[in-house]
Amino acid sequence: MRPKTMARTLVSLTAAVAIAAGGLASAGTAFAAPAQQAPAAVSAEVGALATVNLGLSRAQARDVQRALKARWGYTGSIDGLLGTNSWKAMQRFLKKHYSYGDSIDGIVGPNTVKALQRYLKRFYGYTGRIDGVAGSGTQAAFKRAADVCPGGCLLT
Repeated sequence: MRPKTMARTLVSLTAAVAIAAGGLASAGTAFAAPAQQAPAAVSAEVGALATVNLGLSRAQARDVQRALKARWGYTGSIDGLLGTNSWKAMQRFLKKHYSYGDSIDGIVGPNTVKALQRYLKRFYGYTGRIDGVAGSGTQAAFKRAADVCPGGCLLT
């Protein structure tokens, strides 16, 4: 063999071996078990965000929904689960009468709770601070509000 041909053959052989070795190295990772994905940690949080009864039983929440349906544009089912649409209707009520100044988004944030506390303080014996925290005093007054008017006479 001539020297140039020998050199070309050696270079070609070296390149072929390198390509084969690289292919085998990546093949090992291609056939490896797929990485396990961490389970999404949203199911419990979504449930908590989707339904916020603030201590009401389902029967009490149904009474609230009846009042919201009768007067504040609630269009959902009377299922006893105060979800986004229930709270949007509640926010419309609170905006008109109890200085709720945030958007009508159905999220039970501190501003929604503050307006609710103002309502509960005026009519249902809430004695705590208007602090936007739906603690035991807020929840007890909300229960009283639901119990006073079974069938949906509150929120007028």
